[in-house]
Amino acid sequence: MTKSLITHVRDLVPLRSLRPVEAYRLAELQADTLLKVLDITEPPVPVEFVADLPKVQVRYVAHWPSSGMTRWTHATWTVVINSSEPAVRQRFSLGHELKHILDDRFKDIIYPNDGPMSEERLQESVCDYFSGCLLVPKRWLRQAWTEGLQNSFLLARHFDVSEPAIQVRLSQIGLTEPVDRHGQPRSRAYFRLGATATQSWEVA
Repeated sequence: MTKSLITHVRDLVPLRSLRPVEAYRLAELQADTLLKVLDITEPPVPVEFVADLPKVQVRYVAHWPSSGMTRWTHATWTVVINSSEPAVRQRFSLGHELKHILDDRFKDIIYPNDGPMSEERLQESVCDYFSGCLLVPKRWLRQAWTEGLQNSFLLARHFDVSEPAIQVRLSQIGLTEPVDRHGQPRSRAYFRLGATATQSWEVA
């Protein structure tokens, strides 16, 4: 590939304001494209590839005040991950922060500030959705489910994510009834947009 991986995935971004549903669909397309270009064909996804990207440095810091943070300094992306959190949460946070890197130069264009969600909340929700799509791709989850792997604990181990993360993904793609992180029912349309991604993914 002549282009860098980040540039290749950024080229998928339409340079216009996106409706929330379009932003979520773009996130899934970007996640699928990354897996295809990297020739990752089965779980668990080795998210360590993020640290191998040009101009990206990943640091693991204990007791960091948040799950993760990304900052552009000295011509390098520095991603900080809270190493005190469970390993499955760290994997998810790394995927989330990668989406921030992909979005950075377009965030003022693609995320409208006049929708039902605040601009910041929408960005965070889409980054969570991207990470879910990257670690638990729709087609892989459907395949595992069809082959009889329908226990959320075993699915979580299969994909190396938290059990709540698997439950959210199952809901998002329609394999189980939609619920939020408290076990309360949600409408399927609400979940399909990934609108509760930020709240739901918080439980590692």
